[in-house]
Amino acid sequence: MALVRNTYGKGRVRVMRNHRKNDHHDVRELTISAMLEGDFGRAYTSADNSKVVATDTIRNIVNICARAHLDLATEPFCQTVAKYFLEHYPQVEKAMVTGHETKWRRLSFAGGPHPHSFVLDANGKPFAKIAATRTSMVTVSGIEGYTFMKSTGSGWSNYVMDDVTTLPQTRDRIAATAMDAQWTWSAPPRDYAAANSKILSSMLEVFANTYSESVQDSLYRMGQRALAEVPEINDVSMACPNKHYLLIDLSPFGLSNENAVFLPTDEPHGQIACTVARA
Repeated sequence: MALVRNTYGKGRVRVMRNHRKNDHHDVRELTISAMLEGDFGRAYTSADNSKVVATDTIRNIVNICARAHLDLATEPFCQTVAKYFLEHYPQVEKAMVTGHETKWRRLSFAGGPHPHSFVLDANGKPFAKIAATRTSMVTVSGIEGYTFMKSTGSGWSNYVMDDVTTLPQTRDRIAATAMDAQWTWSAPPRDYAAANSKILSSMLEVFANTYSESVQDSLYRMGQRALAEVPEINDVSMACPNKHYLLIDLSPFGLSNENAVFLPTDEPHGQIACTVARA
């Protein structure tokens, strides 16, 4: 029997970077996973650890890079960590570095931003994924669990109706989801954070301001808009659970309910996903 593939590394390396510019601070908190592929087979097959970079060392490298690059956005920071492994260890053939960001939003008082106070922004967790070899680097950005809704402007009708269909058709319903989305960069933007923000805001604009025949309908047009707004991305992938708000039957109490009172539920939920890419 043969060892056909191996990978190892360090997960959940948590680091907070504080970039100080006089009394103005920028904080960046990341949870890093750094995984390596390469000439490590003998550690598995021959009890030979002579080429293995200890996972404790991998954690130290993340921290060293954090100190050296306090001001880098998530994508270039993860690229820097991946390059470190490739430049310092010839036995490493591929470095895969993922950084999940914990978002801190600056507080404002008296109409102005506070220089060093923040509040946790809990809507969605941005991330960057780097897969680097000595000849190529693929950079992917995205966000997990980004939650949004609209209380009207959405319907679900003209679907398959047969003897096991119980869901009534509607032209007016709540549309809500907690979206996982990612996009692949074909070229680095001038500013990753600004470009990522533009991708999300353009998709939300489509969702909010156009009628949705279905989640599928909205996702495709949201992906189209993101590609049109940010030319440096090559594709957008989105996965959206349908967070249902079910109309509560108030007729036993002699009350009507014209899309006013709902039961929030997300189990079980519909799951819709697609990738929109440049032709």
